[in-house]
Amino acid sequence: QRGTALEQAKPIFTGDKTSVAVSGWVLFDDKTPLSLVTEAHTFYTASQYVYQDGKLIGLPLPQDAEIKGYFKGKLFIELKSDLTNKDGNFKQGAVVYADVADLIAQKAKFSLFVSPTQTASIAQLSFSKSAIFVNWLDNVKSKLVRYEQDEKGAWQSTQVPFEANGALTVMDVEQDSDDFFVNYTSFLEPSSLYTVNAKTLNPKKIKGMPQQFAADKFKTEQYFATSKDGTKVPYFVVMAKDLKLDGTNPTLLYGYGGFEVSLRPSYSATIGKNWLEQGGVYVLSNIRGGGEYGPAWHQAALKQNRHKAYEDFEAIAEDLIARKITSSKHLGIQGGSNGGLLMGAAFTRRPDLYNAVVCQVPLLDMFRFNKLLAGASWMGEYGNPDIPEEWAYIKTYSPYHNLHKDVHYPKVFFTTSTRDDRVHPGHARKMVAKMKDMGIDVLYYENIEGGHAGAADNNQAAELNSMAFAYLLQQLR
Repeated sequence: QRGTALEQAKPIFTGDKTSVAVSGWVLFDDKTPLSLVTEAHTFYTASQYVYQDGKLIGLPLPQDAEIKGYFKGKLFIELKSDLTNKDGNFKQGAVVYADVADLIAQKAKFSLFVSPTQTASIAQLSFSKSAIFVNWLDNVKSKLVRYEQDEKGAWQSTQVPFEANGALTVMDVEQDSDDFFVNYTSFLEPSSLYTVNAKTLNPKKIKGMPQQFAADKFKTEQYFATSKDGTKVPYFVVMAKDLKLDGTNPTLLYGYGGFEVSLRPSYSATIGKNWLEQGGVYVLSNIRGGGEYGPAWHQAALKQNRHKAYEDFEAIAEDLIARKITSSKHLGIQGGSNGGLLMGAAFTRRPDLYNAVVCQVPLLDMFRFNKLLAGASWMGEYGNPDIPEEWAYIKTYSPYHNLHKDVHYPKVFFTTSTRDDRVHPGHARKMVAKMKDMGIDVLYYENIEGGHAGAADNNQAAELNSMAFAYLLQQLR
């Protein structure tokens, strides 16, 4: 109970020391609380328990499935791999549900709620008093759909009327109400807040951020590049409406490609003022490793397949050049954290392809990443370098181990923070020291504050951004 001294509290569950995390949490449907305990064995696998009447009961769920919600006595889960059982065959990325009472009794009967398509994945699930809302990502464009069960138990769907070219985020959905909020944005439209009623589906704009740059002078296009293995990889280009396709446009290609994180269209006054209005082209890549097409898109670049994400990124760079939007001389790239690893791999794999690299709070020494700070928890993503056969594929892209003295590299700008408690600043420090020892020209900035964000306040963020854009314009214009 609240206020009980810790030494008097009764332990409910103790996780194994080799697990990544243990947590207790509560889900609510319209009436009943459901107390859960989760033991995450790795970043992507977990065991789930219900705590009821002083007992802990394991739930018969796939360890790689993710609990998405609790609605009218049923537990909804998203599948990260195919599930075949007596109830049927359920696709990877589908959301299925079962009665909680049956799960507790170990007699679960799963039913399909929604399933992904070749182009559409499930970005978000939200549960109101009377309906379930699915935020679909269809070719990286958001679509919000309401689902209600009819008298026969069949799910009926209705789309909420929002523009298709932006990104939606559903907010503040409560299961005792039918009102909620939606944030809508795009590359050229500032973030706007709408209120939506789950019954009428009539969005009403409450307030929007003001325009901070001349967005009417620019346009957004979506293209698809063909990766080395034939996979079509989407990317967005934000550029001037009167852009000349002569290969001379300063172009910034941004990427991440990991941990099932989807990069969606979003408004940035910083990019608008400091890049687009300065004559630059901005490109957002949707490479494998992200979640743009569901779990399969992420898993396609895990561990020994990490190179797929890097091949996707290179394919987009080459496609930009083929379209004469830019050329290698005018092409710069940027990414942070796992995206910083992407930057390191990009310029060591294909130094000829880029003329500027902004590598922020990066992972770079992949032989020791699991020894530093939170690194051990990411072995589900990259593999374990202490296992020889796994190090054999990790070392093929580890940026620190793929530097060569006789290779001409673009002048890279590394940034990190002394107080980064997620990715150790030692990664960037070691990389820069090694490059300097090899006589390679390099730029380095280490902020003493800011943690993994690299900046502690708006003034520091402005200073960091101004350095990055000044560097990019110096290298590419």
